[in-house]
Amino acid sequence: MSLVESLTTIIDIPSVTGNENALCTWLHDRYRAAFPTLRIGNSLIVGAASPGRPFTVLYGHTDTVPVQGDPTASIVGDRLVGLGASDMKAGLAVMMEILDDRSSGSRDDVVCVFYDAEEGPARNNGLEAVLDTAAWLIEAEMSIVLEPTDLNLELGCNGVVNADVVFVGSTSHSARPWLGENAVTKAGSWLTELDLREPEPFDIDGLVFREVFSVTQAHGGIANNIIPGEFVINLNHRFPPVFTTEQATSRLLEVADKADRVTIRDTAPAGGVDLGHSGVQRLDRLIGRQRMAKQGWTDVARLTSRGAIAVNYGPGDVSQAHQVGESVPIANLAIVYDVLKAYLTG
Repeated sequence: MSLVESLTTIIDIPSVTGNENALCTWLHDRYRAAFPTLRIGNSLIVGAASPGRPFTVLYGHTDTVPVQGDPTASIVGDRLVGLGASDMKAGLAVMMEILDDRSSGSRDDVVCVFYDAEEGPARNNGLEAVLDTAAWLIEAEMSIVLEPTDLNLELGCNGVVNADVVFVGSTSHSARPWLGENAVTKAGSWLTELDLREPEPFDIDGLVFREVFSVTQAHGGIANNIIPGEFVINLNHRFPPVFTTEQATSRLLEVADKADRVTIRDTAPAGGVDLGHSGVQRLDRLIGRQRMAKQGWTDVARLTSRGAIAVNYGPGDVSQAHQVGESVPIANLAIVYDVLKAYLTG
């Protein structure tokens, strides 16, 4: 299969988070005769490391966000359109091409990890079980996560804290609001302050990460004629690698100090940056583009927290992630493939 054919095929195998079985089975059937394979739930390790030989691991999540419009693949101009095209089935297609090209004469052994449930809560992420089962993966000379990066090398990543920020009032008939306290409007001044809050930049070795606090969901009220007695807001905190998860949680609690109650729902650590590593430097030279901080969260965080050397580099278009009508520039597929082939054979 060509890169475009591979990407078209895997886009047309639906794999919304929680429904990755069909794609995992298809990949398993495709590679199990040619490579050592290990299936862990709906995640798959393809390839193995030879004793005493350096190896590189390529990582890609198989799941997509829920359907928004037409999920099937099509070509429009110089782009391939379809659910997951950029985030991150384009990366999976490149991984498949690396596996298929057994004539590459790789300097390193190559292992590919296709894992599930990245787009859902961090605690359900399939890579955790993969790394628990195959701890040897962490010993790789390099771990490359093929998330969308616009062809740039993106280092580290912001961590995440999600919390319920709750304002409590008391219910009453909406015709007599003075007999209650409106929990929604009680939150108004705090929401205004949050709206005016600017991203805070943090420079790490010339890479600029931005700390941000965003409201992503809000729920309040039970009927049109009842003053709401509770207003629950999801506050999403993205924090740079200068903070531990515990420190980031404390910073969120400070920002939400006007609320009546705050409950931390889930957390994920920030990803480490290692510009001094020879493999990172060599990949950087081959890419020949701008080095950037990864503003979004990726599994580079999960890998570096276990001691791996890990970076983000993939063909996807960052601006297309989670968009209606998601697409990827077709030319990006070959560019990333050529860089990774050069890295593996150099």
